[in-house]
Amino acid sequence: MATEAHTEHQGGKIPFPPFNKETFASQVVWLAIFFVALYAIIAKLAIPRIGGIVEARRSRVEGDIAEAGRLKDQSDAALKAYEKSLADARGRAQALANETRDKLHAEAEETRKRLEGELNIKLVDAEKTIAATKSAAMANVRGIAVDTASAIVQRLTGTTPAGPAVEAAVADALKR
Repeated sequence: MATEAHTEHQGGKIPFPPFNKETFASQVVWLAIFFVALYAIIAKLAIPRIGGIVEARRSRVEGDIAEAGRLKDQSDAALKAYEKSLADARGRAQALANETRDKLHAEAEETRKRLEGELNIKLVDAEKTIAATKSAAMANVRGIAVDTASAIVQRLTGTTPAGPAVEAAVADALKR
């Protein structure tokens, strides 16, 4: 019945509770109580948890950055070691190539000298053979020249010339 009386008092309408003048003061008190309670809960529970999460995240990021720096230093050290070993390998390869080149050059030089020696011996032998052949040919040339001169004179004149006269003429011709 109280609600009927109350409804009648407003002209048959039910007013919106927050705007009801009769309950406004108690609603403000309850609002203050809930606001203080909610603030206390947030201040005591939520903010420390959020702060812990933020701190954990910050420390994790710092740890990740430190780990990345450590790994970068390791990779830089590995790269330097790789470059050093590569340079050492290049140096050893160059030294081996130089040694092989020098060895092959020395062998080629030795082979060249040996072949030159053999060729010089063959050349000396060939020169001796040529000189002997030339001497034999020159000895025969005189006889051939005397015989040829006698045959030419006999054909041209019809008489056989004297042997010493033909030899003297050939000797005189060979001197010039």
